[in-house]
Amino acid sequence: MSSHKKKSVFREWLEAALVAAFLAFCIIRPFVIQAFKIPTGSMRPTLLEGDLILVNKFIYGAKVPFTKMRLPGFREPARGDVIVFIYPEDTKKDFIKRLVGLPNETVEIKSGTIYINDKPLLDPAFNKRYYYNRGDFMNEGEKITVPEDSYFVLGDNSGSSKDSRYWGFVPKDNVLGVAVAIYWPPLRIRAIK
Repeated sequence: MSSHKKKSVFREWLEAALVAAFLAFCIIRPFVIQAFKIPTGSMRPTLLEGDLILVNKFIYGAKVPFTKMRLPGFREPARGDVIVFIYPEDTKKDFIKRLVGLPNETVEIKSGTIYINDKPLLDPAFNKRYYYNRGDFMNEGEKITVPEDSYFVLGDNSGSSKDSRYWGFVPKDNVLGVAVAIYWPPLRIRAIK
């Protein structure tokens, strides 16, 4: 094999690797799908510490890096979605919680049950759990109204989750995407519901 052919094979591999890296870091990760690792037990039993998950960023409209712009999405965030968002109190951190309250809705927790606009949430994603009245935003007997362009989120492990009950609402602009699947460890591979 001539040195010219060796260089062209090496060059082909290098070009392919560079194109793959460009696609992964400049297109796929910022706009399509991103991997995250679950650091705490706040979403137990849905997500466990150490689970590696995939987050769909384009469904709500991905944020364009280094700008305040967002691409058009396919749908708005919906109650029950497990969302990843920029933590409102520290924008260097990403959090994951279940979306409970939508803009302009009232949220209340009574006897462990979530009430939206004075009606109990009967969806299995919510009524299988006991929710505690804790934090500054969800005292017993207190109803709160979710502001326009914001969401109220709770961890599935209500007894061990720092969520909207403690720090308030998630601005719509902070939402990064919806968690769609656990891909590691192998025995936990599944869609996230």
